[in-house]
Amino acid sequence: MAKKIRSANIKRKTTETDISGKLAIDGTGKTDISTGIGFLDHMLTLFAFHGLFDLAIKAKGDLKVDMHHTNEDVAICLGKAFKEALGDCKGIKRYGSKEVPMDLAAAKVMIDIGGRYAFVWKVPPYANTYAAEGYTIEDGKDLLDTFAKNANINLHIEVYSGQDTHHVLEAIFKAFGIALDEATQIDVRRKGVPSTKGTID
Repeated sequence: MAKKIRSANIKRKTTETDISGKLAIDGTGKTDISTGIGFLDHMLTLFAFHGLFDLAIKAKGDLKVDMHHTNEDVAICLGKAFKEALGDCKGIKRYGSKEVPMDLAAAKVMIDIGGRYAFVWKVPPYANTYAAEGYTIEDGKDLLDTFAKNANINLHIEVYSGQDTHHVLEAIFKAFGIALDEATQIDVRRKGVPSTKGTID
């Protein structure tokens, strides 16, 4: 029996953004990402590389206004793509967690692909909230929250240490990729949906 290909096309066009691409969950970490926001490209590349997802995203947005619309719409597309690619979620491990250090920063990400949205963000305030190109801790938070909503998952993020915003976000996105990879992996012992309800919506 042929292995099911868990993938999804990415397409969203509004008056503010035009986004296209493709996601493959069972990949090798191959990326082709161009959102017009260099720091976001860097974070999504880290996420896909460490999660071993193949991810292509091309985005054109109204960056002359600000980066918010592009950041948010990329997250909408990515969350929906994972939800579509996972389908009925049969056989997945469902849960994933990972702690990642990045120099003086350290972060933990926990995930439950259980068909319910929840987002918990425990990140200390930082004097320097800008990482690069004006991308902030809040921009990272908004992207991850929007992803969780559109993927319909629980996403808990906690930062233990770090003063450099770049390194804090890098630790978060690496941990996010590894934890999501763990949660989406197939457990050969699991014959059905990993829920006593019998379904994950």
